Amino acid sequence: MPDTLKTPLYPLHERLGASMAAFAGWALPMSYPAGTIAEHKAARSGAALFDVSHMGQVEITGDGAAEALERLMPQDVVGLKDGRQIYGFLTTEDGGILDDLMVSREGDVLRLVVNAAFTEADLDVLRQGLPEAEVRHDTSRALIAVQGPDAEDALAAHAPEVRQMRFMDAARSGSMWITRSGYTGEDGFEISIPAGEAEALASALVQSGVQPAGLGARDSLRLEAGLCLSGTDIGPGTSPAEAGLKFAIPKVRRRDGARAGGFPGATRILAELTGDGPARLRMGLRPEGRAPFRAGTPIFAGETAETPFGHVTSGGHGPSVEGPVAMAYLPRNPPQPDSLVWGEVRGRRIPARIVPMPFHPHAYRR
Repeated sequence: MPDTLKTPLYPLHERLGASMAAFAGWALPMSYPAGTIAEHKAARSGAALFDVSHMGQVEITGDGAAEALERLMPQDVVGLKDGRQIYGFLTTEDGGILDDLMVSREGDVLRLVVNAAFTEADLDVLRQGLPEAEVRHDTSRALIAVQGPDAEDALAAHAPEVRQMRFMDAARSGSMWITRSGYTGEDGFEISIPAGEAEALASALVQSGVQPAGLGARDSLRLEAGLCLSGTDIGPGTSPAEAGLKFAIPKVRRRDGARAGGFPGATRILAELTGDGPARLRMGLRPEGRAPFRAGTPIFAGETAETPFGHVTSGGHGPSVEGPVAMAYLPRNPPQPDSLVWGEVRGRRIPARIVPMPFHPHAYRR
């Protein structure tokens, strides 16, 4: 992959025998010799290590930076306390989602982690929208995720501070900036670390028994957890309410008051948070049988219906639930939980039940 960027952990991936693939312009491991299912199960029952250094790490500093950032996203950035993190998204004037991201605070510094495929676009939006602040893309650091019920024990040998952290806390440990978060539905941490120190830490974690895991396991884990993938499950054509992300918009940004609204698409977004809501919703599906509903699978209200009324955005096999799972946008009415719909796979209609998400329960350490 001569035209792809390489993370600081690329040499380690090669030594561990990873199968590499291009993703968002980066060479990243798809899986290791243990295989995707073993890597997935390690994150559910032990600890798994993911290289997420392709994600964009952004620092925002300057007077009024938090207030300015609130003009671009519907989250409570001003109220974000030192040592805490929130999930949020940049929105469009039409009420869609440009990208979802994480924001943490370290003193006067706001630290953002944005999706690799949208890093440059996000930087443009941030720099145009925050002219009074300094927006810096920090390319000097790697990002490592350690996920699973044994993640705390594994990481505490290198950063004892993690023992005191709870879900969405952020803390400094030497040169590392650590958040208790991740995108697998499990307890775990994301560690921002200088690029030159990343390989030594990752190697030590692997040697202690943490299973290296690739993009295949990362995707199946987040799918079972019912978590959105930016550019696939959410994007400019989907609103937060349609995507089931109302939880990320706090009351202080919704109700009458000095800080309510004021972000792109606020009129539509706030309207959809009340009353009957949007006309369609992201819903979970459990197809019957073993055939998975992949992204793009058309969904029909009846077995003989001629016109699809929705489509799958993410789908595949769920190793922890031992069967296929999928997410689709469907009309708010008439589908209800436990309703039967049909997906068309290679010309054959397969029934599926509408079920609540997540498909596998979250295990965050709150």
